[in-house]
Amino acid sequence: MAQASRPMQDDDDPKGLIAEAYRIDGIAPGECRSIFLDWALSFDGDPAEAIPRLLAARPPHPMTEVLREALDGPRRSGRRGGRAGRRPPT
Repeated sequence: MAQASRPMQDDDDPKGLIAEAYRIDGIAPGECRSIFLDWALSFDGDPAEAIPRLLAARPPHPMTEVLREALDGPRRSGRRGGRAGRRPPT
């Protein structure tokens, strides 16, 4: 009996979430971010170490952009909260 085609699984993508995102035609960046979040929350290890390996030889795709954004880290907002936000910079 033939098995259904499943994404290739490896240590960096054990559930095959990232590989499957690349197979979805017309996927939007927001959907890629959702898949990435699911991957990152379930990944057993340091995502910052796995992302460069996941990016290796990937074609232009919304998921590629999401992975690159993840390597850049969070964006800093211009405003700080609390007392520090009300004081002028020194």
